[in-house]
Amino acid sequence: MKVTSKGQVTIPLEIRRRLGITVESEVDFKEDRGKIYIIAQKSARPRSRFGQYRGAATTRMSTEEILSLTRK
Repeated sequence: MKVTSKGQVTIPLEIRRRLGITVESEVDFKEDRGKIYIIAQKSARPRSRFGQYRGAATTRMSTEEILSLTRK
């Protein structure tokens, strides 16, 4: 990973997903014994009332299968 002339790095997508880091997210950096840690800050409230559930589904059902269950 390279640092730009502005001191910026790109956080890999998988790490951003795991930490819930999105555009405009706030992060802190902590240095301990020569290692740097990124701490994702929790927002005061989710972007939407459903935003907190994004990625929480564990079923492998398609949208159409889920909708057919709710229509019964």
